[in-house]
Amino acid sequence: MSKKINLIATVAFGIESVVKDEIKKLGYEVTEVENGKIHYSGPLEAIPRSNLWLRCADRVLLEVGRFKAVTFDELFEKTKALPWENWIPVDGEFPAAKITSVKSTLYSKSDGQRIVKKAVVERLKSKYHVDWFEENNGKYPIHIQILKDEVTLSIDTSGSGLNKRGYRQYGNEAPLKETISAALVYLSHWRTDRYFLDPLCGSGTIVIEAAMIGKNIAPGLKRSFASETWKCMPEKMWEQARQEAQDAINDKEFLLLGSDVDPGALKQARTNAELAGVADYVAFQKLPVQSVVTKKKFGVIITNPPYGERIGEEKEVQRLYRDMGKVFRSLEDWSYFIISGYERFEKYFGEAATKNRKLYNGDIKTYFYQYYGPLPPRKRKPAAEAETANQQNEESEKA
Repeated sequence: MSKKINLIATVAFGIESVVKDEIKKLGYEVTEVENGKIHYSGPLEAIPRSNLWLRCADRVLLEVGRFKAVTFDELFEKTKALPWENWIPVDGEFPAAKITSVKSTLYSKSDGQRIVKKAVVERLKSKYHVDWFEENNGKYPIHIQILKDEVTLSIDTSGSGLNKRGYRQYGNEAPLKETISAALVYLSHWRTDRYFLDPLCGSGTIVIEAAMIGKNIAPGLKRSFASETWKCMPEKMWEQARQEAQDAINDKEFLLLGSDVDPGALKQARTNAELAGVADYVAFQKLPVQSVVTKKKFGVIITNPPYGERIGEEKEVQRLYRDMGKVFRSLEDWSYFIISGYERFEKYFGEAATKNRKLYNGDIKTYFYQYYGPLPPRKRKPAAEAETANQQNEESEKA
């Protein structure tokens, strides 16, 4: 097995650049970016570290091979030629779990899954010298992507989607995914020295994800992954990755705020915060958005208001957006960021966004409207600290 492996982080459309930056921050080489996927390479320990740390990706796939195929015979032979035995043991479970086929001559998904499964079986038969596989020890779900006759075969290292952090046991109706919520926080460039508010917080996902970012808590720290049971993955490698994540939690102190009119949702938010380990860094209160007022400056609002998708809700949503616009603009020097699937959001909010970004929350097309206020003034260094910095600069210039 080569020292470097090829991985694919699958992502929601619209946040590819965010996940690309996350991967680079982990120290891995990004080799290709396409819609919904980031290809990258790294050592074997990139599997546990990516699963533990990627906040905004959906899954981490291990790429086994890529090739062109225009017939099912080609698909079979080229799949069979790949080194599946490097990853799948004789007793491993390896379903052809997911397939996508776009603009390809191999459009039959059921046939594609059947043929890939058969090819892997034949390959492993020849390597393990067996005629039957029990498939009862560890899961190695095979993903098949066919785009314009280019086939990419991979194994899912994550199991459940990476949005399953383990803290959201309860959620209100149509919640925003944790991965998208984290991406919104990154896109806002919020820092822990700025006030933070979600005035329509629901079950608290955005607030909780911001708190986890502020504390540098790895999002996968409280869950398990499919590849933890893989025989090709040393148990010590996972232990080291988890210890690294535990040690990385910082000692920063801050308080993020969330408010909503639904007491049931707020109860869920508090429970979720406890499970996420950030209850000491967030506070939730019952308050309508129309009553939000503060003398604090340079704060950040990130929120996910209703989109008005149901019949009879549109007028109510339009009124809510008008109220939001009035309230948010009254907060001097604040920046605010709103995700909405309502096409005429800016009209009723009463202000055009500085910029917006199209992204998908599941199958829902939304826009992330970004309104940037001024940055807070830089804090002046204490005189002693400034003098030390000046001395260091003078010494470096002499050197």
